[in-house]
Amino acid sequence: MTPSPKTRRYADHPFWQAVGLLVLAYVFIVYVIPLFPGSSIVPKSVVLQYMLTVLVGVLIYVSDNEERWARFQEPIHAMLVEPRLRLVRAGAVVVVTALVGLITYGQVRTTVAAPPNLRSIHPAPPAEITFRGQSITLTGLDNPLRHEGSLDEHMAEGKRIYYQNCLPCHGDHLDGQGHFAPGFNPLPANFQDNGTIAQLTESFVFWRVAKGGPGLPREATPWNSAMPKWEDFLTDKEIWSVIVYLYGQTGWKPRTFETVSGKK
Repeated sequence: MTPSPKTRRYADHPFWQAVGLLVLAYVFIVYVIPLFPGSSIVPKSVVLQYMLTVLVGVLIYVSDNEERWARFQEPIHAMLVEPRLRLVRAGAVVVVTALVGLITYGQVRTTVAAPPNLRSIHPAPPAEITFRGQSITLTGLDNPLRHEGSLDEHMAEGKRIYYQNCLPCHGDHLDGQGHFAPGFNPLPANFQDNGTIAQLTESFVFWRVAKGGPGLPREATPWNSAMPKWEDFLTDKEIWSVIVYLYGQTGWKPRTFETVSGKK
């Protein structure tokens, strides 16, 4: 079917081409992208960013040529001044006013929403974890390396493991200022700060190192750590030796479990 001359006139006009591109972009972003495997509904803020990008691109295109730019402005000028388009002009005023009012109302109206989850910087560890298929009870657990062998040897081993695995993020001074640190949000833990390992038991530190960011409970979000699950790379003895090094190098004393009648 051959398009009518009127249809071709609209299709060839820069203004209606621009309108058509904006409509197609909106339909694609809002309705087509969520259909792709692994995709989800595009947030409104992202839709707005994409649409602004498309609008800027369209304006650059239509203003690149003087003749095209003059033709692009024709419908706008006609709607603003021609008597025959008085109703269209009035409708545009109503629509624009209504849109501004709706946007303003949406920004200031009171919404009813569930309270956010309380965030815990140091979430409570589980009483028991599984490390490489073996169950470990964390409650009352001490660092076993403090009761076997030479503490200096454990320190040296922990230092070696730290420099091979932890230094890029936590830094040479254990202050969370490693080479990779600026790329993370939140920053890696600063072990020199008295708000980190100085407040924790060694079993807590073992749990956090072994399970990393993926092992954090829900109350620790949205500040999830980027640290990997080190149990996939280190043995339990290697993790304990790193913990000995952390406390020995920073000078902090690990917290101990409360005692009742002299027993843990």
